[in-house]
Amino acid sequence: MTQPLHYDALERRARDAEHAVFGGEAVIVCDNLVKIYQQEDIEVIALQGLDLVVQQGEFVAIVGASGSGKSTLLGVLAGLVSPTAGAARVGGQNLVDMSVRERTRFRRHEVGFVWQQTAKNLVPYLTAEENVGLPMRLSGHPRAGRRRLARALLDQVGLADRYDHRPAQLSGGEQQRVAIATALANRPRVLFADEPTGELDSETATEVVDVLREINRRDGVTVVVVTHDQTLAAQAARTVLIRDGRTSSETVQRSMTSADGSKKVVTEEFAVLDRAGRLQLPGEYIDALDLDQRVRLTLEPDRVNVWPDRPVSEAESDAWAPPEDSSR
Repeated sequence: MTQPLHYDALERRARDAEHAVFGGEAVIVCDNLVKIYQQEDIEVIALQGLDLVVQQGEFVAIVGASGSGKSTLLGVLAGLVSPTAGAARVGGQNLVDMSVRERTRFRRHEVGFVWQQTAKNLVPYLTAEENVGLPMRLSGHPRAGRRRLARALLDQVGLADRYDHRPAQLSGGEQQRVAIATALANRPRVLFADEPTGELDSETATEVVDVLREINRRDGVTVVVVTHDQTLAAQAARTVLIRDGRTSSETVQRSMTSADGSKKVVTEEFAVLDRAGRLQLPGEYIDALDLDQRVRLTLEPDRVNVWPDRPVSEAESDAWAPPEDSSR
């Protein structure tokens, strides 16, 4: 017997949803975010209804196969790419309705960005100190203050002896650390990095990851990194998997205290249920059960069962029947 709909509860939920803001005061909120690129006569959907919430002070890694939409997501959040539909907020600012001037100011003051390619991060004829000072100069900071802060930032990333070196005189890892200092020049709330260790060897990559972790821990800067580097992803407290333009799963690291008082870090993987109730099942689960197009769902007191769509026996049909409403 099908359970009756409680219309009063549904109406109350709808009213509450109207007044509640998805994501609340989180520093990053994506709600049904869509990005469509037009390539000649073909529309390419890079993001198709993506939901994401990142709290202030988190260190989040975004992973996924090439073409999954992760770099597009980072570009939207950094104000480099205009979204097509949905909502995207960073630091309380709505990225969908921004004018060109507002978007420039947003990129200059609210966020920092580090590219994989060092040539995109630094001006080749400027010294490390001058590169870090450039964003401050564009924002109108006094010259004396720029120099003092630029050197302080270079000190923080371990380059106190590289103030006067130009990019060509620095190693790849040193260039990326200058890029991080430059991205932090105007004290952004969020630091974005797109494959920051992609061109580095493992030892140098570890040094760059350590700098990002220290900035997150010491200064409370929210760090969001797109990466294929599993070592970097493992350092993040939360890893978000993007698949086909949507958040698919999350891996969360939590510190837990055992019965004997010792602490350990526990890593758990979760599927992500979006605002529309959509759930992406892992590919290996789909293959193992030969799931295709339609599935049966049954509700238990503590779980939802997913069954393949195939002919069933009468006994199985009874097992799949929804429970009767005990209140009737």
